[in-house]
Amino acid sequence: MKELIKFALILGIIAAISATALAYVYAITQPKILLQQEKELTEALEVVIPGAGNGVIVSKTDSSGISYYAAYQNADTTELFGYAILAESKGYSSTIRTLIGVDTLCQIFRIKVLSQQETPGLGTRCEEVKSGETTPWWQDQFIHQPGADVALTVDGGSIQAITGATITSRAITNGVAERLSKLKELI
Repeated sequence: MKELIKFALILGIIAAISATALAYVYAITQPKILLQQEKELTEALEVVIPGAGNGVIVSKTDSSGISYYAAYQNADTTELFGYAILAESKGYSSTIRTLIGVDTLCQIFRIKVLSQQETPGLGTRCEEVKSGETTPWWQDQFIHQPGADVALTVDGGSIQAITGATITSRAITNGVAERLSKLKELI
């Protein structure tokens, strides 16, 4: 009985030390992680809204709590030329976060998948860049599409699904369409 108490006490001490060390590392790295995420979002905004780096992008939140970004041609927030909104959709094995850039009529400039943990070699092909290209081939299909009307070809739209990854393709496409219909309501 004494040995059981001894082992439980040792295990408790080890767990407490481990938890304290983990909390300390988290406290140190959290600001750096947030800074990196903000930097990645800024870079992604410049990708999905062409010319955004020349003007200013303003974060906005409507009364229902939906956040989006408005891009202006000039730093004094004149000459609105586009919007960006974040879509999250459930793929085959993860939540896929996609940033969507549109013009003032909600026609898509470009989309960018920010994060996904889909099946390697299948769903991850949504971010695949072909040799000699600079942008992901699958995401390029969304360029100049009317926002809320995007759909896979199997669903009556014009976006080709990734072979072997229809669930991932449908998740992104439906997420884009759903968020853009919300954005249309907001603007």
